[in-house]
Amino acid sequence: MYIRNNIKELLPYSTARDDYKGGDISVWLDANESPYNNGVNRYPDPHQKALKGEIAQLKGVTPEQVFVGNGSDEAIDLCFRIFCEPGVDNVVAIAPTYGMYAVAAAINNVAVREVPLEAETYALNVPAMLAAADANTRLMWVCSPNNPTGNAFSLQQLEALADNFSGVLVVDEAYIDFSSQPSMLTVLSKHPNVVVLQTLSKAWGMAGLRLGLAFASPMIADIFARVKYPYNVNAPTQAEVAKRLHAEPHDAHVSEVCSQRQWLATELAKMPCVLKVYHSDANFLLVKVTDADAIYDHLVANGIIVRNRNRVKGCEGCLRITVGTPAENANVIDALKQSVGEILG
Repeated sequence: MYIRNNIKELLPYSTARDDYKGGDISVWLDANESPYNNGVNRYPDPHQKALKGEIAQLKGVTPEQVFVGNGSDEAIDLCFRIFCEPGVDNVVAIAPTYGMYAVAAAINNVAVREVPLEAETYALNVPAMLAAADANTRLMWVCSPNNPTGNAFSLQQLEALADNFSGVLVVDEAYIDFSSQPSMLTVLSKHPNVVVLQTLSKAWGMAGLRLGLAFASPMIADIFARVKYPYNVNAPTQAEVAKRLHAEPHDAHVSEVCSQRQWLATELAKMPCVLKVYHSDANFLLVKVTDADAIYDHLVANGIIVRNRNRVKGCEGCLRITVGTPAENANVIDALKQSVGEILG
């Protein structure tokens, strides 16, 4: 596993709270904060110790394996900053997939080698992924379940990549709560070159709080913690997430979304304008339709926003539809029923 020399030698920023290792303090005059208590006048814990403990217990890992960031995008960017030399190294990624990997690569001046998923099935080609790597390939990106295709890849395939790749395999599991496939977290201890990304934005309903999770070996998690910005997760977010981890009806919501996913897939398949509904292990469906642009515009005219993936290579003619509440899903079907003649011209 390659780590940039400047990162190895980095002396991380030391906050005022890092300098103090003692017991209880009642007078805090070390960080040039406002002394007037309004609930947010103090800097947050830069290491999120309490929150990491809660998440570690929830996920069955140790706190030393946990990194929390400002959304998963922070962890994505850190992977490039830590492991890739700008203008020299490259990464391998499946295609189509989540667009932020390519954006972060471009920001960090790192080339992306795309390996297409199998046509129509969107199956993962493990030999092709490994063949695309060379001596300067530092990262391999696999989103499972994948966005925008919706399908998950087997643990056996992901472990084959980890076992046969000398760099770091990043498995983005933003949608894993909706999948019957086991998480890569279940075998994380066997693979020191694996980083698993998860989020509280989807199944946990906390997108507005912007908290992303990364799980890795204690060594990699420690490097993430040293490279991140000092106070990357604010105090209200840390407190609100800790509270909601125990209060949110997570299991009930996931169960309803999965049930509604099946209902929506069944109803969409009946529509004359729908050519194919792809299998999904996520909280959305990729749907191939007769005229993606026209149907998208029609849904917008009816107050419904979906994602038009027509111009994404490998998803031509497709819309991505998030599974909503039962009422929202019924609105989608009703809008399509009302417009069959108009859409088909």
